[in-house]
Amino acid sequence: MSRLALLLALVTLPALGDPTPQDVQKVMQRDFHGRGQAGMDRVVQDGVQRLCTESHDRPPAELAKALQADQMKTIAYPQGSLLGDWQRGEAIAQSGRGLTWNDKPGDAAGGSCYNCHELSPQELSHGTLGPSLRGFGRTRGASPEVQHYVYGKIYNAKAYNLCSQMPRLGASGTLTPEQIKDLVALLLDPASPVNR
Repeated sequence: MSRLALLLALVTLPALGDPTPQDVQKVMQRDFHGRGQAGMDRVVQDGVQRLCTESHDRPPAELAKALQADQMKTIAYPQGSLLGDWQRGEAIAQSGRGLTWNDKPGDAAGGSCYNCHELSPQELSHGTLGPSLRGFGRTRGASPEVQHYVYGKIYNAKAYNLCSQMPRLGASGTLTPEQIKDLVALLLDPASPVNR
């Protein structure tokens, strides 16, 4: 569905003020159709997403803290080093491929990192929804604690900020543990374009 079609669909909702999350959910259920591996489950919010939507990303602090702790338990850290290959990480960060209806299930997906973040000075076009990550490793180092944090944040950002807009790339199965390790290296390796 195009942005224009979605906007027009939202305009047709009851004119009694802003559409509710339930109104938006009904429109999405009505207008989106599962195809290939892109099933209707993608338009259904889980409890955490619904809480963030309904609270306008401001859930009660104690509830957010408890749910973040639950999200932290979903992070599966691999054994050994969490640093992969930054060159593969660069390719993953630049790739938006994967998980569309016509992709084969199980094919490698990209991270689409540049859609939201600035990662290197060489990148001419990047998103600004997420913070700039230029110099990330240069300013933070690559200690085991930093590697652990970066891996976890990529795996499930909601473990660190419940209403983060960042996708749960590992928890959702979008990226494999090896791909996440490669992204960790992209952010932390001194030779990476992120840190030059």
